[in-house]
Formats: sequence, C-alpha cells, structure tokens
Amino acid sequence: MKGIRIGLIGAGWMGKAHTTAFHNAKMIFGDDVPVFEMISDVNEEQVKNMAQSLGYNRYTTDWTDIVKDPDIDLVDVATPNSMHFEMVKAALENGKHVFCEKPLSLSGEQSQILADLAAEKNVVNYCGFSNLMNPANQYVKDLVQSGKLGKIMRIHATYDQDMLLDPKQPITWRHVNKFAGSGALGDLASHLLSVSQMILGDIQEVNAVDSIVIPERPLPGKNEMGTVENDDLITFLVKYKNGAIGDISASRVATGRKNYFYYEIQGTEGTVVYDLERMCEVQVYFKADADKDNGRDCGFRTVLLNPEHNGFKYFQPAGGIAIAFDDMKTLQAHELMQAMNGGSYEGSFSMGAKVDGVISAVLKSVKSRQWELC
Repeated sequence: MKGIRIGLIGAGWMGKAHTTAFHNAKMIFGDDVPVFEMISDVNEEQVKNMAQSLGYNRYTTDWTDIVKDPDIDLVDVATPNSMHFEMVKAALENGKHVFCEKPLSLSGEQSQILADLAAEKNVVNYCGFSNLMNPANQYVKDLVQSGKLGKIMRIHATYDQDMLLDPKQPITWRHVNKFAGSGALGDLASHLLSVSQMILGDIQEVNAVDSIVIPERPLPGKNEMGTVENDDLITFLVKYKNGAIGDISASRVATGRKNYFYYEIQGTEGTVVYDLERMCEVQVYFKADADKDNGRDCGFRTVLLNPEHNGFKYFQPAGGIAIAFDDMKTLQAHELMQAMNGGSYEGSFSMGAKVDGVISAVLKSVKSRQWELC
C-alpha cells in the first residue's frame, strides 16, 4: 500500500488517540502505511512535544498550514466540536481526504453541507463514531439484517456515565452551547444514534425532554460560578422509518455508571442485548429455540465474541479472550486507510449528517415539547 501522509489538527487527548490507532493499525494489519507528516495546535510547547512523542515530521501552530499542504493526503480533525465545520470544509475545498472526530458539526444543516461537499470532491470522508467498528455491534447488525430476530418492534437504549456528577467540577467548553452544541445528547447519545441507525436504519421522528441537574459550576481559576447551558440528562422517544419505535437516553451524572452503553432490540422472533461494560458478550434469545422444548429452557444465552465475528480475529486467536475499547479505534483507522485505497467504509459524513440531523430535531423537540421530524 502507498503511504498515507497524515496531517493532524489538535494535539490533545483525542489527537493522541487517533495517532495511536494509526500506529496500532500499522503493526496489527501490516498493509497500513501511515506517514505522520504534520501536527497542529495553538499551544506551541504542547504541539512541539506531541510531534516528538508521536512521531510527526513537522509541527505548526496554524491549522490552515495542514489543509493547504500539498504533501498531506489525509487531514485528521481532532479539535473541540465548534471548530469542526470550518476545518473540515477548508480541508475538503483543498481536495483532502478527511477524518473528523464526531460530531461533524453543531447542526444537521452544516453537517449535510459537509457530506454534500465530500461527495462532490469524491474524497474519503470519515466521521469518528468508533462504536460502529465494535465487533459486537457488527454482529448485532448482521443478526437484525439476516431476519433471525423477525420484524423489529422496539429498541431501548441508554448511554450513562457519572463523570460530571461532582458539582465541584469546573465548567469546560462541553457545558457551553456555542462550543459543544449540546450536553449528554451530543457527547454520549450520539454514539447510540450512530449504532442504532447502522443496525435499524434511519430515525424519522423524535419527542424529547431534558434536564440540567447541576445548573452552575465553578469557573476555572475564579472564585465565582458559571452557568451550565446544556443537558446533563436527555431522554427521547424515537420512530424509525421501518416502523420500529423506542426510547434513547443519556446521562453524564448517572450515579455509579462509568461507561454504560446499553441497548436491547426486540423482534418478533428474538431479542438481542448488549452492554459495552461487558464488551465481549452479547445476550441473545431466539423464540424458536424456546418453542422446541415448550419453553423449559427459555431465557437468554451469552455469545462470546470470537474470531468468527468481524474484526475480532485481528486481536485475539480464540473466543473468550477480551479485546479492548481502544481496539475499536484501531479497526477504525484500518478501515479508513483501506478506504483511501478503494475499500468500503461505514462511518461516512452521510452517517455523521444523519446523527447530527437527529440531534438537531431532539433539541427542537426539547423546546417545542412535541414530535419533530428528523
């Protein structure tokens, strides 16, 4: 494979995670050839140190250097949410392939502009919904689309963490709408929206309610409080175009929950349950199995991820040996680099625009207190 010259915008935690995933993909798959050409960040000391530690050839404090550089093939955007639209648009206008951490933008309208521009430029356009690459979610997608669960009737899903439960934690950009767009909705529920639409198809309508549990937080470095502008909790009903209905929730103040990405999909012939905190286990129930013995041995059985499931075999040789959360990012980096050499991929800007469109409809419903079209 030809080397893929990467320009990374954002030398923070997510930028490091993306770079690590590219490194890992090279080691695990062998035919991925990332070339770490340039890294950008406004903090010169930080970007200089990150360039050295992560192996980038050059660094800059001006992100436009990256989108204009003829020696860069792929622009990787790993900055705070509000910066994505401008950076991605500039990269696309310069004919670059683009990898953008989710969300694609702060509105469904802006994200659709980027999806349309990417299609016009005919470049690889990848939005960083890493849960799409989880072998468990790929397995559930195959189950649903094979028809083994029958007609899908309902989904019940939530993504809960307690990372912001402490009211003493100071305000960050994630609490301010002009920087984040929304709270738990965009940060957490967006992952459920990407996975559920991959599995079940497009969402048609939503009806939402939210709650700001901690309305004020300390301002960093000041002896005063600032206003929290977005949701600590979000819950909304959903209607899918295929007729399925459900409820989706997210919380960043869920006492005791650490990374509780959970969903249950119920069909007329079976049900599947998944919890990311038990990453390598999927619970399945098939009505036909229970009918064989008149229900004597009814109940769910545990399917352990194994080399027969998409993506798993690259990390472990046998079932029951756990893979890790970061492995999803490695699979994502691999799929992205293969796509730049003609391969197919799941998490396009079209998916990003769909997710951001649903988020925009949810925010509209919170205000209108009625059903809103996506």
